[in-house]
Amino acid sequence: GRLAMTKSESSAAESSRARSSAMEPLTVRISTAVQLTGISRSRLYELIQSGDLETVKVGRTTLIPYKSLKTLTGV
Repeated sequence: GRLAMTKSESSAAESSRARSSAMEPLTVRISTAVQLTGISRSRLYELIQSGDLETVKVGRTTLIPYKSLKTLTGV
C-alpha cells in the first residue's frame, strides 16, 4: 500500500493541527483573567457587578467567557 499522503491530505492535516493548537478556551477562571488582561481581581469583580463582564457559574466556580474578555479589551 501507499503510505504517503496526497498534497490535499497533507495540507488538511496541517490546517487541522494549526486549528487545534490555536484553539481558545471557552471560559477562564478569574485568576486567569487577571493574568491575561492585567486588570486587577477587584476591578474584574466591579466589571462583573456592573454587567460589563459576563460570567458563568458552575457550582461555586465563577467563569468568564473568553469572548467577553476579548470584547472588554478590544482584542
